[in-house]
Amino acid sequence: MRQLAQLARGPLSAAVVELVTTGPPGGAARPGAARPEPAGGGDPWGEDHQLALHLCYELHDRGLPGVDPGWEWDTGLLGFRQSLERPFLAAVRAEAGPVPPLAELVEGLLTATGDGGPAGHLLAEGERWQAREYLVHRSVYHLKEADPQLWLLPRIHGPAQAVLMTVTYDEYGAGRPERAHALLFARMMADLGLDPSYGHYLDAVPAPALAVVNLMTLFGLHRSLRGAAVGQFAAIEITSPPGAARLAEALARLGAGPDGTLFYREHIEADAVHEQLVRRGVIDELTATEPELAREIAFGMAAAAAVDARFAGHLLDHWRAGRSSLRSALPDGPGGSDGPGGPDGPDGPG
Repeated sequence: MRQLAQLARGPLSAAVVELVTTGPPGGAARPGAARPEPAGGGDPWGEDHQLALHLCYELHDRGLPGVDPGWEWDTGLLGFRQSLERPFLAAVRAEAGPVPPLAELVEGLLTATGDGGPAGHLLAEGERWQAREYLVHRSVYHLKEADPQLWLLPRIHGPAQAVLMTVTYDEYGAGRPERAHALLFARMMADLGLDPSYGHYLDAVPAPALAVVNLMTLFGLHRSLRGAAVGQFAAIEITSPPGAARLAEALARLGAGPDGTLFYREHIEADAVHEQLVRRGVIDELTATEPELAREIAFGMAAAAAVDARFAGHLLDHWRAGRSSLRSALPDGPGGSDGPGGPDGPDGPG
């Protein structure tokens, strides 16, 4: 990751960076510290908006380099974050459109093929540079896989909570740290010549990929959106196995070694089990005891599909035109060398 001061993509993200890097002194946040002006009139899908929101959310996750952790609960910054969340959530609701009934959405996810998406493209005609770009995009989430969903655990109770804990336990290796999915993803990145350091490629990752992860965190951090968080997580688990199978085969075709396909091979089997657990043990249990959550769970699924579709469209539009889908191309990107390249070449994100 570049120095924070170099990451800004506009006035919103620049204001966040300036605020958290100029204090507070003494290791504790100043209550009600001055904050940037609320967002208004900008594009909630835009680069500046999505990066500003991502930086605010990172204070709740791994933190930001050199930033006092007291900023996490600074009331001024939380107010600014809210001014970013509201238009983003409104834009997601508008993009999702009228939400079908939950049962209809689940059935659609179970029968979806995904042939026309990025995984299908990489399998049928993808090039190695495109596969590496795909991993860079996905690294924003997969290097902390399931962390956003953990916010859900104290927000649901009874059998649904126990089943959700079972699923997330698997995400962290089921007691075997070396099998944690985030670590498997890091090994896959290294196998394809990428730097697996957390946040290394943030400057290169564009807004459509940031929006996918921001949506997860938005849902996870708000109890009022816990149903949407369940729906978003369920959508991942239900649709993962066929996509993972395509990606494992595509990466093997493009020269990945065993470490370069293990992450997706793990998800073919694991998420087939998770799909059953999430549907029957989480969704069915929750809607039986709290039927009012069904509509919000359905919205979470529809919202995830809408944001994922924007991301997929971004990738395919760029790749089919022979252009990099990143903000700065990797060394072996279009027009670059044919070799795997290193993570810090002259055209890579410094």
